[in-house]
Amino acid sequence: MTTITHMTSVHSRHDIRIFSKECRSLSKAGYTVCLVVSDGKGDEERDSVRILDAGEKRHNRFLRMTETLYRVYKKAVSTKADVFHLHDPELLLLVPKLLKHGKVFYDAHEDLPRQIICKHWIPKFFRRLASFFSEKVENFYAGKVSGLIAATPHIANRFRKININVVNINNYPLLEEFAEITHKPTNERFACYIGGISIDRGILEMVKAMEFIDGKLLLAGRFTNIAERELVQHLPGWEKVVELGFCDRQKVWDVLASAKVGLALFHPVPNHTDAQPNKLFEYMASGLPVIISDFPLWKEIVDSAQCGIYLDPFNIREIADVVNYFFDHDALATKMGEAGRIAAKSTYNWNNEQQKLISFFSPFTHTNFVDHEIT
Repeated sequence: MTTITHMTSVHSRHDIRIFSKECRSLSKAGYTVCLVVSDGKGDEERDSVRILDAGEKRHNRFLRMTETLYRVYKKAVSTKADVFHLHDPELLLLVPKLLKHGKVFYDAHEDLPRQIICKHWIPKFFRRLASFFSEKVENFYAGKVSGLIAATPHIANRFRKININVVNINNYPLLEEFAEITHKPTNERFACYIGGISIDRGILEMVKAMEFIDGKLLLAGRFTNIAERELVQHLPGWEKVVELGFCDRQKVWDVLASAKVGLALFHPVPNHTDAQPNKLFEYMASGLPVIISDFPLWKEIVDSAQCGIYLDPFNIREIADVVNYFFDHDALATKMGEAGRIAAKSTYNWNNEQQKLISFFSPFTHTNFVDHEIT
């Protein structure tokens, strides 16, 4: 039986994309699946997936890129896998060694070079240089691996210039997670935002808009920068924010069930405009209407589903007006929310993506492997 070993030195052992979606789907398809993580929590078996711990990762970036990487590599090759599935850009450094043991796949969750431009911990004058060199390095190794899995069409198109074996596996939601979410009639006026919280993801505008909104904002997630949290805490609109911090999946479902509209008001920076935020599809799957930034890709999704409103993410008064309008017009909110749920059931769901994943792996896991292109 073919063994596929997933590897991450960064993500959590129960990461939604890696474990809940890809590992479990491949296990159900009949593969022996291992997941190597680095968190110091020990080994376990869950849903027929062997989770192997390479020891707690080092938070010092240099040590994570050396010591942690080596431990993850040793643990991975000990599984004697036929296929190694990499989930972090830094793991690409292991490609030459791993190719001696089996086929190697790279799962590009993000558009790394564009993501680096938005990294605030990197001095601004270094970001473009770091972005340039990261793209060169990533492209070099992308040309060496057996195949690439891209989380968005934009990332897939970029890598098709480098490697003929590329598939786009969108990070759409697991429908079963949202099937039981119901929105009961209530006088509560809650909007919600779920996920990482930062200035470039619109927290400043959302909090400023709350000053003009007759209701509250449920904020489910962690701030990526303490200074940014302190900044928005001093705004008048913060009084209408319910800060929930990191939420497990059950708490996320509770938030989605309580809210009347979901917000995704990202700034138009390079890593956002061509991205497909998980929260948009989770809002849709849960039956919430959405208010999103007016990026062309996002507009296309919302227009086709008729499930929400898009606007200028910097227009605070317009954000407030649209949120208030949804609060005041339950019938419209329900209609758009149900339209989003229908679109999620038919198109934007993991059931469709897992079939693409399984089909993509099938030719690679047979002895007579022939290069092919997935479109």
